[in-house]
Amino acid sequence: MLKIASYNLHKCRGMTGPHAPLRNLAVIRSLDPDIIALQEVDFRLGARPEALPRNLIQSETGLVPADIYGTTESSLGWHGQTILMRPHLAEQAVVRRLPLPGLEPRGAVALRLPGLTLIGAHLGLARSSRRAQLARITAQASRIAEDHIVMMGDFNEWRDDRGLESLAGFRVVAPGPSWPAPLPRLRLDRMALSTNLHVLETGVFNEAGARDASDHLPIWARIRFP
Repeated sequence: MLKIASYNLHKCRGMTGPHAPLRNLAVIRSLDPDIIALQEVDFRLGARPEALPRNLIQSETGLVPADIYGTTESSLGWHGQTILMRPHLAEQAVVRRLPLPGLEPRGAVALRLPGLTLIGAHLGLARSSRRAQLARITAQASRIAEDHIVMMGDFNEWRDDRGLESLAGFRVVAPGPSWPAPLPRLRLDRMALSTNLHVLETGVFNEAGARDASDHLPIWARIRFP
C-alpha cells in the first residue's frame, strides 16, 4: 500500500509572494506521502534555478528527490517537474524525462519502480495542447511500464467530459476542488490510475498552512496493489 500525492508549488510563492519554500516543505511533511509528484519546483526565467531548495528537502520532509537531469544545471526539475519519494524507494527507482508537444515547453517525469510506473505532469493551458500531451503520455506509458500505471499532476482541465479522452482506459480521480487554494473552486489536479489498482482513500489536503503556501492545494490517494 502506498500514499501518493501531487502538488503544484507555484514556485514556492503562495498566491502572490514572497518566496517562502519552508511553507511548502511543511505542507509536504504534514501530508506525509510515500511518493509525491511536484510541479513548478523551479523559477520560470533564465537558467530556471530551483525554487524549492534541494538541500532542505530530506531534512524537512524525510523524502528525497528523483535522480533526474534537470532543465539546466541549476534546476531541480525537468520543465518544473520532479518527484519526491522515501529513500528506500529511491534506491529502486529509475527515472526518465518525457518531452511533451504543445504551444509552450512542457515535459513529464516518469518514475519506474518494481511493479509500478508513476508519471508526474503539468499539462498546458490550451485544451488542444492538453489532449496532445495526454495522448503522448499514455502512449509512452504503454511502452515503458511493466505493470501498474499512475499518472498525476496539474492537468489544468476543469471539465470532466472534455479533454481527457486519452484516459478512457484508466480510472480518473479528481478528489475535489484544489484551485485557487484560499477558496478552491476548480478540480485542476487529478490522477489517472490503472483499473487494477485499488483506490482506498482520496482527498484534497488543506492543513499545515496549505492555503497560503501555493495557489494549489495538494491532492492525495492511498492505493493498494492487487
